[in-house]
Amino acid sequence: MAKASFGNVKAVRNIIKIDEKLCNGCGNCISPCAEGAIEMVNGKAKVISDELCDGLGACISSCPTGALTIEKREADAFDEEKVKQHQGRQNMKDDVIETEDIETETTDTTETTDTSENDTGDVFCFSCGKNDENSYLIAVRKEKKTRWICTKCLPKLIH
Repeated sequence: MAKASFGNVKAVRNIIKIDEKLCNGCGNCISPCAEGAIEMVNGKAKVISDELCDGLGACISSCPTGALTIEKREADAFDEEKVKQHQGRQNMKDDVIETEDIETETTDTTETTDTSENDTGDVFCFSCGKNDENSYLIAVRKEKKTRWICTKCLPKLIH
C-alpha cells in the first residue's frame, strides 16, 4: 500500500540491500546497475537513493562476497525521471552522437569510427568521457560505426 510522505510516494517493494560488513569495496556491482543507484561511498558500495533502485537485482550476481541481497521493505517509489536526471541525460538509446566519419578501406564495406578516439589514438567513453587510463573500455559497433564505451555506461546502452 502506497502513502504520501513529504512529497515522495512510499511503497512496499523490492530494493537492494548492501551489507557493509560483507562489502569489500570491489565495485563490481556498480556497472550492472543500469540506473546508477549504486556508488562507492567511503570505500563501500551504497544505494544512494531508493528512488533510483528498480529492485531488479542485476547487481547481485556480480558481488563476490554476497553483500547484496533483495529485501522487501517500505521505500520511496522507483522514479524513472529521477534516474534520467541522475544519469544526466535522457535515454542513452535516443542520444544523437555527433561523429566524424573516417573512411577505411576494407574488402567491400566502409567502416566509420566516431569521435571517441582522438588524433593521438587515445580512446574514451562516448557517453561519459572516461579514458582507458581510469576505466575499462569496450568497442561497440552499430551501423558500421565503432564507438568506445566504459563498463559503467555499458548497461545503460543495453537496457
